[in-house]
Amino acid sequence: MLITKKRPVGPGEMLRTEFMEPLGLTQTSLARAMGIPRKHVNELCRDRRAVTADTALMLSRVFGNSADFWLNTQRRVDIWEALNSPARRERIRRAKPLKQAA
Repeated sequence: MLITKKRPVGPGEMLRTEFMEPLGLTQTSLARAMGIPRKHVNELCRDRRAVTADTALMLSRVFGNSADFWLNTQRRVDIWEALNSPARRERIRRAKPLKQAA
């Protein structure tokens, strides 16, 4: 896996800059379209809430793209954060291939 120094664009930034701003959507209007509380949208936009399968499916219905798009955006950030956190990287490093574990 390629480790980059720059954090990938998170789903919140992607949601704000590529979808909401060009369409002139507010957090309130997006929340209504998704059928969720505005606080949920606010937390997504601020990258304080991860995109779950349910949220990805709602976003894909609202914007007409795939749920995989949203989940992959979240996955890239999750993997980057795991590989760029010393404690998490050490925990991952302790895992051994099955042939070595035996």
